[in-house]
Amino acid sequence: MTADHPPGETTARLRILSSLAEIEPAVWDGLANPGWTLDAGGRLQRQETLESAFQDDESLSPQMPFNPFITHAFLSALEESGCAVARTGWLARHLVLEDAAGRALGAVPAYLKSHSQGEYVFDHGWADAFHRAGGEYYPKLQVSVPFTPATGRRFLVAPHIDRQSGMAALASGLVELCRQTRASSVHATFLTEPEWTALGDLGYLLRTDQQFHWENRGYADFDAFLADLASRKRKAIRKERKEALAADIAIDWVTGSDLTEAHWDAFHAFYMDTGSRKWGRPYLNRTFFSLLGERLADRVLLVMARRNGRYIAGALNLIGSDTLFGRNWGCLEQHPFLHFEVCYYQAIDFAIDRGLARVEAGAQGAHKLARGYLPTLTRSAHWIAHPGLRTAVADYLADERAAIDREQATIVEELSPFRRT
Repeated sequence: MTADHPPGETTARLRILSSLAEIEPAVWDGLANPGWTLDAGGRLQRQETLESAFQDDESLSPQMPFNPFITHAFLSALEESGCAVARTGWLARHLVLEDAAGRALGAVPAYLKSHSQGEYVFDHGWADAFHRAGGEYYPKLQVSVPFTPATGRRFLVAPHIDRQSGMAALASGLVELCRQTRASSVHATFLTEPEWTALGDLGYLLRTDQQFHWENRGYADFDAFLADLASRKRKAIRKERKEALAADIAIDWVTGSDLTEAHWDAFHAFYMDTGSRKWGRPYLNRTFFSLLGERLADRVLLVMARRNGRYIAGALNLIGSDTLFGRNWGCLEQHPFLHFEVCYYQAIDFAIDRGLARVEAGAQGAHKLARGYLPTLTRSAHWIAHPGLRTAVADYLADERAAIDREQATIVEELSPFRRT
């Protein structure tokens, strides 16, 4: 399968990892974000010497953006902190594709799940229907970044092998693992479009949904962005930003070496307060945030709201090479529009300041539309073992994709906040 060894001269094999600790960080990261290096603090550098390895595959060009969520540092922090482990229903079953010499050719972050929590692509209805029919939906095999509804590569094929062959080997390996573990199904979520298309060609069922993302059209500053909006939306945003800070609230951007355990203490309190009220059981613990700050400080942005000498609210973001990913928010005091300011407007300010191409503000949120965030498709693929359930889900997904397409068209044509030209 390698460029140096044609398929007939080498044998590829799949190895199952029960933890990210079983693979060297540099090996995993070389598959996850080829062309980039990441030091112990999260400082990012390009590897221009890899350009020749990407020669014929546009989807794996040297311009491929860096994604922090699929790094060894992020995924292993979820495991080592106890957030994504067997006890919480996330039993690691990562696949690594290797050649005969043991060199990694590809990998997939995968988990054997006993529930459908923390995924943001909802299949509870499928589970309920299967249980009513006498089937066992759990365990299932989940290909994802736990608790992270952000699009990125999931099938980490090395740039020097044939991408289609690598995808096929990993996808069929997941199906075989599903059979061996007596799981009901395989679910690969928040895929890139090329991965989604390839899995459809390999027999997986295809699903779409939508999020709201902000796109940087080369804006010099926030006012330049506002100038692109319809007058009514522009005035509303200016009013919201003014009122959000009216109670003598100041905003801090905290990243890199400025991050301290005191910042994480404050943010964890926000996260726990909001999570306990909204979800019942927050997914992330205090240890995870410390590990995140230790390993990926330069990839972290905390937007913190300060009042009367103490932090009262904050939002956690991760920084890619071209995208700011909004993740979690929380607060200890309620102030009008503070959520919009901390999560959406400050994210736009930061993206413009850093020259980032977009802001992905996470799941849900049609309310983001009025604030300049437009609908963007998200994609997942599903393999279901039981023929009857597979047929029913396939019919459902065909209708759902059509409905998502209609909704997106309506939003763009009739509800866009941008000026019509």
